[in-house]
Order: sequence, then structure tokens, then C-alpha cells
Amino acid sequence: MVDAPDIIRVVAAVIERDGRYLVAQRPEGKRHSGLWEFPGGKVEPGESDHQATRRELREELGVEVQTIGDQLAQWRDPGSPFSIVFLTVQIAGEPQRLEHTALAWLSPEDLGSCPLAPS
Repeated sequence: MVDAPDIIRVVAAVIERDGRYLVAQRPEGKRHSGLWEFPGGKVEPGESDHQATRRELREELGVEVQTIGDQLAQWRDPGSPFSIVFLTVQIAGEPQRLEHTALAWLSPEDLGSCPLAPS
């Protein structure tokens, strides 16, 4: 899917281990601070989704991406120019909290009651 020029593409990594999913709490001073999200970030000009995913997870979590799978969904962040692409990702290493307030591995049931960012 090609986004309009005024749309900012964002990748979100859906990382699963043992039936739980990695989520990160957004730091103070950022849009949706205090809410939880799947880790990732903006796709830079000239970068593919896969390149952005590898760069963002290295910067945010200190991990290396092993594989990037299918796109699960794509959503617009209400009230912003962001279009978020959710990708399945497998990582090597233990995630570190380099940019977020907290990290958590949640079951699908726990995700349902977690205060997630709107997208």
C-alpha cells in the first residue's frame, strides 16, 4: 500500500515469545505518553519497512531482528499524520529499555486490558 505524501509511515513490531507479546510504554513528552505500544518507529525517507524495523529495534531495544514476516494490519493514528504498519518480527537477544519507560511481555488477554495507544 502506498501512502499519500503527507502521511508519515510508521512500523510497529509484533514480537511474540511463548504466547506473550512485547509492548513498550511511551515515555513522557511523546505523543500518547504513558500508554503502551508495539515497539517501532518512523520510516525514514529512502528506507524500506524492513530497514526501518531493523534500525528502530536496534535503537529502542538493543536487539537484532532475525526475521520480518507478514504485515498484519495498517491503521491511521487518529488526529495525526501517522499510518502504522504492524509486522510480525522475530528478534535475537533480550530487549532492553533504551527509550521507553517500561517493557512488558503480555498475553493476548492482558493486552485487551492494557492501556494501549489508540492505533
